[in-house]
Amino acid sequence: MKAITHLAAVAFGAAALASSAFANAPEGWETDVDAAIALAKKDGKSVMLEFTGSDWCPPCIMMGKKVFSKPEFVKAASKDFVLVHLDFPQGDKALAEKNQPYADKYEIEGFPTVVLLDKEGKEFSRFFASEFPEIDKFLAHLKQSLEKKELD
Repeated sequence: MKAITHLAAVAFGAAALASSAFANAPEGWETDVDAAIALAKKDGKSVMLEFTGSDWCPPCIMMGKKVFSKPEFVKAASKDFVLVHLDFPQGDKALAEKNQPYADKYEIEGFPTVVLLDKEGKEFSRFFASEFPEIDKFLAHLKQSLEKKELD
């Protein structure tokens, strides 16, 4: 009986840890860059990578509350983009370490940074998210970035 109780406790603990790694992503956001690029390719969309420090970076926290977590933003941005939330929280070292290779790959130098990729995964724009702290301004910048990409 002790073995079963111990096994159940270990399984529950592992499940709780695994789910905490994904609990930080706002609804409607992916956390797997490769899966997001594959989905973008399939759906003919671009990819928006959001690099954030959700529990220590004041501009990141503000953007999460005012823009990225809002259903109206997710719905509008998802028409043209697969949204990817890459968090680097101080309170979850495992999640930060999991996402570190993407920060290295895209040479992230500050937070909150947004990197826009085409459906092939090629970068076409980047900016600090906090430059556009309102939903309408952020969406307008995304639209402008897409239009510029089409001209290039």
